[in-house]
Order: sequence, then structure tokens, then C-alpha cells
Amino acid sequence: MKKSLTLITAILLSVVAILSFGKKQTVLADDDTPVVTLGTSLTESQKQGTLKTLTAPLNGGNYQTITVTGSDLVKYLNPSGDNFTTSSGVWSSAMIQKTNSGSGINVKILDYNGKNNITTITANQYKNAALTAGITDANIYVTSAIPIDGSGALAGVYAAYAKNGNALNQKQVNAAQDEMNTLSGITQDNKGKKGYSDAQLNNAVAGAKSEMAKQGQNISDSQIRDIVNNQININHLGNTINNNQKNQIINLLIEIRDSGALKNGDFKGQAAKLSSQIENGAKNIFNKFNTPENRNLFQQIWDSIVNFFSGLFK
Repeated sequence: MKKSLTLITAILLSVVAILSFGKKQTVLADDDTPVVTLGTSLTESQKQGTLKTLTAPLNGGNYQTITVTGSDLVKYLNPSGDNFTTSSGVWSSAMIQKTNSGSGINVKILDYNGKNNITTITANQYKNAALTAGITDANIYVTSAIPIDGSGALAGVYAAYAKNGNALNQKQVNAAQDEMNTLSGITQDNKGKKGYSDAQLNNAVAGAKSEMAKQGQNISDSQIRDIVNNQININHLGNTINNNQKNQIINLLIEIRDSGALKNGDFKGQAAKLSSQIENGAKNIFNKFNTPENRNLFQQIWDSIVNFFSGLFK
């Protein structure tokens, strides 16, 4: 499991690199040519298959490529506590495509030859981690030629930012790595439990980030705890998330605050957009919550107050 969780981070690194690749490019510059990051361990046949898979959404459009190596994993992931070496293998790969301002972070895991080989990390976990790392407004596609947790796909992204003189904040990268480890671990622990889904967990975390951003960098630990408790209740996770897991989430969000992520002016809007995307992508789950019988007393009272005053002005 440790190998699986550790490798997760690599995917996050690939995404960041993509946004900034090119001789005259700067990160998030006007040149929005998509960038494909390829794991160094891929065979030539696997490289071609990976390129075909990742670039299919471009419909023949231009793209650039970079290779993600064990050295990239060591440089960007080991500071967060991982134990990669320069000879570590990298198979998972990604493509990142710049999008319009305000569009948010979109992630899609693509099947390789008809099979999803990303075994551990979910699309929503990638989204939350990318947000924490400082990535904004991008389409991210992830795939792997062999079954693997998927951590190698983002490593190149961080590298690309650095090569163009726009390195991401290492503290945020560390927090993003810890976030993927934490959320994937909680999802694995609760897999198959009634009333739990990865979408609910990631929506709770995205919602907490949005609320934290509203209060700013000086938000206290106790305020973060209150926000987490509220988000767990809003997302109907109170009966599945245990106290240990809740504390893991609280400590993670404290780390995200301390990383400086909340100082980013785009963070609040991107977090709110992410929450909306998660809910829209799992309507079968969230629509069940938005009913009178499933809404808590506070929500019902608040709705009554809003409806009352709205009626006065009709």
C-alpha cells in the first residue's frame, strides 16, 4: 500500500509540468499548446499507445511532450516524505490542457486499450490535489499502460513549472502529496460501506477549502475543525467517517493553510468550482441529499427564513 500511495504524487507532478513546457513559454502563458508527460519506464510501443490515448481528445491538434524520470520524483516528491530514487520506475502519464479563466480543474482518467489501469487514485482526488498544488483552470487527462496507482502522472508538471522559472511552492506540493495519500487511504478504508463514496469525501474537502479561503490565511485550527465537522454533516458522512479519519482531514487542511495555498487569489473560486463539478458528476448521490427529509433542521429553518423574506418582495 505504501508503494501505491507514494507513487500517487508523481501524477500530480506531471500535470504541472505540462502547463509550462517549451523554450519560450512561461507557465500559464498565452501559448496554450497541451503538454503530454510520458513515464520514462514505458517501452516504445507503450509510449505510442499512451500518446494515442492521451491526445485523442485533441482530435489531431498539436501538443508537446516531456519525459518524467525517477529524478523528477526525487526532486519534487521526496521532500514530502516519499522515498523515490533516481532509478524509480514511472509508467503513468498525463496530458494537461490550459482552459479559460474560471473554468476550474477538470480531470479524466482514460482507459488504456479498454482498461482503466489507474488502480488507486480517483479523478476527484487528482482534482483536489492539483488545486492544493496551485494548478488552476486546466483539463488533465491521466492514463497508464500497466496497472499502477497513478502517482507518476503529475510529476512532470511540477518539473515543467520549475524549468520555466515558475516553480510551484514546494510546501503546497508537499500538502498535495499528503492530500492524495490521506484521501485515497480514507476511501480504501471505507470502500464498500453503505453511505460512503469518494465523491462525498472529496466534495467535503473541496467545500472546506472554499470556506477556509473565505476566512483567509489567519483562520485558526479550531475554525478549521468546525468547518470540517460541518462539511462532514453536509455530505452525510457522519456515520462513516470515524474520529481518526476526521482528525486526518483536519490536520491535512491545517497543513494546506500553513503551505500558503489560501494566499492565492484564485483558490476560493477554484475550490467552489471544484465542489460544483464533483456534485454535478455524482448527481445520483447528491440529489438524494437535497430533499426535505434528508436536510438537517438548520437547513430547513434557513430555507424557511429565506423563502419568507423572498415572498415579501414578490
